[in-house]
Order: sequence, then C-alpha cells, then structure tokens
Amino acid sequence: MKVLFAASEALPFAMSGGLADVAGALPKALRHRLIGCRVIMPLYSTISEELKNKMKFICHITVPVSWRRQYCGVFEAHIDGVIYYLIDNQYYFKRDGLYGFYDDAERYAFFSRAVLEVIPYIGFTPDIIHCNDWQTAMIPVYLNEMYRSDERYKNIKTVFTIHNIQYQGKYGMELYGDVLGLPDGRESIVEYDSCVNLMKGAIQCSDKVTTVSPTYAKEILSPYYSHGLDDILKQFTYKLTGIVNGIDTDVYNPETDPAIFKNYTVDTIRNKAVNKEELQKQMNLPVKSVPIIGMVTRLVKHKGLDLVKCVFEELLKADLQFVILGSGEWEFETFFYDMAKKHPDKVALKLGFDATLAHRIYAGADIFLMPSQSEPCGLAQMVALRYGTVPIVRKTGGLNDTISDSGDGLGNGFTFADFNAHDMQNAVWRAVGGYGDKKGWNVLRTRCMKCDNSWGASARAYIGLYRELVGK
Repeated sequence: MKVLFAASEALPFAMSGGLADVAGALPKALRHRLIGCRVIMPLYSTISEELKNKMKFICHITVPVSWRRQYCGVFEAHIDGVIYYLIDNQYYFKRDGLYGFYDDAERYAFFSRAVLEVIPYIGFTPDIIHCNDWQTAMIPVYLNEMYRSDERYKNIKTVFTIHNIQYQGKYGMELYGDVLGLPDGRESIVEYDSCVNLMKGAIQCSDKVTTVSPTYAKEILSPYYSHGLDDILKQFTYKLTGIVNGIDTDVYNPETDPAIFKNYTVDTIRNKAVNKEELQKQMNLPVKSVPIIGMVTRLVKHKGLDLVKCVFEELLKADLQFVILGSGEWEFETFFYDMAKKHPDKVALKLGFDATLAHRIYAGADIFLMPSQSEPCGLAQMVALRYGTVPIVRKTGGLNDTISDSGDGLGNGFTFADFNAHDMQNAVWRAVGGYGDKKGWNVLRTRCMKCDNSWGASARAYIGLYRELVGK
C-alpha cells in the first residue's frame, strides 16, 4: 500500500505547531509497518542549509493556478528512511515564516494543485493521499473535479485530517474564480455560509475525514467546538473518525534525552529529583522539597489561562512553585510576568520558546497543568507522562482520551470536567495532596511512565483505515 502524506509543514524541515510533529513521526511509524509512506510539502526558504544540501533536484514543471501557470520545482530528500518531496516556488515560499500572508489562499491552492500535478514525475503513484488541515484541503476537491478522468488518478483515495477546526481557510467568494480555478458551476463544493471555505470542500470531497482524537471527533459535531462547521460534519458523519496522535518516543525519552540534567528510567526514577533541583537553580527558585507545577504552553485563552489567572494568587498561598514557559497574548504574558516579579520564590517565567528548557520542565516538574478550553489532541500531557510528571487536565479532546483520573487508583493523572476555575483549583489541590503521600506518588509516577503513547497504536489505526479504503 502506498500513501502520500501531504502537509504544509513537517519535521525536520519546518514547524509551527503539532502538525509538523505528526508529519514527521507518523510516516516513519507507517514505514516501520511496511506501508510505503512518503511526504510532500512546500520548500520554504526558512529550511536550514544543512537540510537543503540533502535534497536532490528531480524536475520542474508548470502548475495551473486558475488562469495562470506557475513554476514548480520538485526536490527529493531521504531522512530517517522516509522519502520527502519538496515543492519549490520562490514567489510563494521564499518568505520569513510559513503562514500569515495576504495570499495564503493562493499559495496553498498552488501547493494543492502541485501535489497532484507532480505525481507522474516522481515515480510514486499513491493508493491514498493523506491531506492535513486547510492548506491541503483543495487536494481532494481538485482530484474529484479535475483529475478523475485520467487513468493515473481514478483509483486514488483521499483522507483529510482536521488538526484544529478553528482554522478552516475561509475567504470571500471572489477567491473562487481568481485563485481556485474550479470548473464553472461548481461553487457549491467550497461555498459555506456565503464564503469560500476550503475545509468544507475537503470534508465533502474526501473519502475519509479524521481528527486527532476520538473525543474531538465527537466534540466538533456540536456548535460549541465546531467553529460553524457542525452542520456539514453532521451530513458526513459516516466519514468521520478520531485517531489520537502519538509522540516521538526517541525525542522524548528521559533515558537518553541530552537536554535534561540527569537521565533516568522508570527503574531509576529517583534521579528525577536531580532534574528538579537543577531546574530550581536554573530558574532562580529556592531549592526545596515542594511540588513544582510546570506549564509549557501558548499563553492564550483557549489553553485555559483564564482559569489559572482567576485562582493563581489563591494557589500561591500553598507551599508550591510554578515554572511557566510560553508566549502569546499580552494579557497573560503581562499577568505571569507580574506574578513572577511579585512572588520570585514561587513563580518562574520564561517568555518565548526554549526547546531545552521545555524538556527540563518535563523532567524536573512534579505536576503538569493543562486546563485547556479545547484541545484537539495535545502532546504535552503525553510527554509529561513519559517523564513521570503527573498531568492535571480538563476532560476535553485528546486530554480526555489520554489522561484518566487517579482517584480510582488506576488513572494516570488528575482531571476536571467543567471549564471552571474552582474545579481546576480543586484538581490542583488533589494533586498537591497526592504529592504529600510519597509512597502513593511514586506508584502514580511509575504508572505514568509506563503509559504507551508511541506512534505504534496510532499507526495501526491509520493502517486499518487505509485498508478499509483500498479494500485490502
């Protein structure tokens, strides 16, 4: 079985969020299970020279973008046993950054059309094209509307994965003729709520629609989570399934992680204490045996920062410490900056992102707080488990699918259901109380580290989906 994984970003080439993790790890996991999976993505100018030097030029063609044709270069790279194709067009992709440009719709319409146009030139005709988020949403639309009559394309199936339904590729209807270039009279495919909605077109045209957790697949059928797409999703519920993401257990491995202060395993978990002490020193916190609550997050409202802000001073009355890493909205950056100044013995803040510090927080903290308003999958809670750092999460999306409350003596964290600050606060008090029971806490940490959130289970689920599509 051959799968072409189309994404706007993928590790190790380009990353802005969790999609890059998925596009970097899932194809590798599929390949290990004898699935021929290759990745296709844009060739951004921000890709490092070291990686560019590993690419070889395959060919160049021209790709139609509505009424015009644009240059398209095709490069190939082999990384960790996976073949990557990179689509070159400097007009579209020689930018400082990946997204946020006035012509993003045109850039990714070009990329979507290029994915289909290059298939005859790369020596790889896929059984399935696996598309991801709105940037690749036009691939199943173009395939159905413009390529099915060609023998090379008629049997190709499509899977479309929604990583975050908030970002749909919504534009004015003028985009239809000037950029998308679909046949006359087919506006209804991408029209939704009097706009062009690229994600809506993919939901309608793809053979299967997946999300990144089973709970999120249910949640997006309701207006509260769907950002307006619940009506179209309800029409195509038969296509919809949720498969929880995994994490790269080579990158996130406390036994071998070069970023942390002292490596450890589930059998040498006592060495986690060294990481805690060194984290306190690095962040200028008093070195003392109190629970450290870690947060590695974007400082934005939907991550639940409103809840934290509401009860933060009350939480600080307890004998505990917070270590926070992230950036985002001015409101929350300012709040946590002020709290760190006001309580330097209890709050340490690093604004921005620091990959090394993130790993050190996972390894050195005792508790990991993730009170999201919505969370399609979430990776941080699974990374925390890997490092024996006990998560506190709200029961939403992938958090609900990966973390269960330890109140029954079987769970791997602490949970709360309602998006309410005092419910979150109660979960924190339960975790802090659990920390005080050293014997029970060690049992819980061990249980966390034994959780399997590798890509193996996710890959098997995707393979089952692919086989259903192609009848194998």
